[in-house]
Amino acid sequence: MIVKEEFLGRLRKIFDLNLYEVKVWAALLSRGTSTAGELSTISDVPRSRTYDILESLEKKGFVVMKLGKPIKFVALKPEEVIERVKRNLHSEAHEKSKRLEQLKGEDVLKELNSLYTQGVKFVEPSDLSGALKGRNNLYNHLDMMIRGAEKSVTIVTTAEGLNRKMESLMQSLEKAKKRGVKIRIATQITKNNINIAKDVGKIAEIRQISDFRARFCIIDSEEILFMLLDDDKVHASYDIGIWINTEFFASALEQLFEMLWCNLKPVK
Repeated sequence: MIVKEEFLGRLRKIFDLNLYEVKVWAALLSRGTSTAGELSTISDVPRSRTYDILESLEKKGFVVMKLGKPIKFVALKPEEVIERVKRNLHSEAHEKSKRLEQLKGEDVLKELNSLYTQGVKFVEPSDLSGALKGRNNLYNHLDMMIRGAEKSVTIVTTAEGLNRKMESLMQSLEKAKKRGVKIRIATQITKNNINIAKDVGKIAEIRQISDFRARFCIIDSEEILFMLLDDDKVHASYDIGIWINTEFFASALEQLFEMLWCNLKPVK
């Protein structure tokens, strides 16, 4: 069996398989039906591991065991495998989400909060900072900050950033609005985001920036998350942000923003 390593690597990432699993699966696909011994020879996977690998693939929905002597394994159509994997992922995600939701009323969460609270007492305010890499991580952290906002959320972003942020953060911003949090957004307005900007206007004050690009967020004049790179020139995986919990710097930046805000044109 000749399968390029690059292709096997792609299959591993797509289907979340280890190296032995993807080799045995590819070998079985090339044969349709085969024994563990044959698959071991074709895939170069140790015979002692092949049965365990095939059992794992069977549980994940990639193969079917055919009873008889010798025991054979049957490859499923790739389309069917995709559907099975999707169903398994949905089921696992639902179960995990359910377990995590149940933690809210259990002692485990109380103990975790107790550990966190005690730990924070020993942390200097100046130490409450961190670097975040990857746009998903940045937005996850920003979402957490917004969910904890009590007074204000100030966002300065690019035209492209507005579209992405509203897709990721709209729900948290709506809840913040209902809590009475003041939300202000300054961004560039283009034909590609004007409709989104109008929708955002229902929950936030939004005004147009025309002469510079910036990316940062201030929460309650206490926390700041600012991005170091231009999102037009960096891949999402390499985007970098710095989070700082500092009332001194955050309030100063908020005051500078106030001067800018007064000169910006509201979006209608």
